[in-house]
Amino acid sequence: MATAGPTFNGNLKKALAGLRRINLEGLRWRVFDAKGQVLGRLASQISTVIQGKDKPTYTPYREDGDMCVVLNAKDICVTGRKLTDKFYRWHTGYVGHLKERNLKDQLAKDPTEVIRKAVLRMLPRNKLRDDRDRKLRIFTSSEHPFSDRPLEPYVMPPRQVREMRPRARRALIRAQKKAEQRGTDTSRKKKGEKTEMST
Repeated sequence: MATAGPTFNGNLKKALAGLRRINLEGLRWRVFDAKGQVLGRLASQISTVIQGKDKPTYTPYREDGDMCVVLNAKDICVTGRKLTDKFYRWHTGYVGHLKERNLKDQLAKDPTEVIRKAVLRMLPRNKLRDDRDRKLRIFTSSEHPFSDRPLEPYVMPPRQVREMRPRARRALIRAQKKAEQRGTDTSRKKKGEKTEMST
């Protein structure tokens, strides 16, 4: 087993916890690299693999999913304004103690929990959910204790960026033309001022 650094040693127990309760026979170890990946797209791929939906033998009531090891959780990306506008809320049980934390603060505190919550919320709410949660192992960096296992890197499908809508495209072209006209107008004015100064 590969161990590196005191912080990783502290999380080693957590990483290996619950492995005895999983029947690892015949399971593949799939490795996901979260570096530069969009959170929701990565979570949907992980949830598919954990449920075993990528196998021809998939059955909804059986637990046939593979082990998923997610690396570089701290380098996950989000689109739009989700860093400041997405909130995680929980209640302590005391009156008026509804707590909340935005995504930016949660990533700073524990980035593994962000991916775990995204994946778990994509899974069906049934008796198999706890077993599927045990098959998900998330690490903040690229170091992990499963180097002695037969790991298979998971290749993410290419992201299909939707073409810009016609109205938005026309507005963008208009804005570019206006910017060009302003640029030419200012350069003409500057030339006129220079000729006046020279005379």
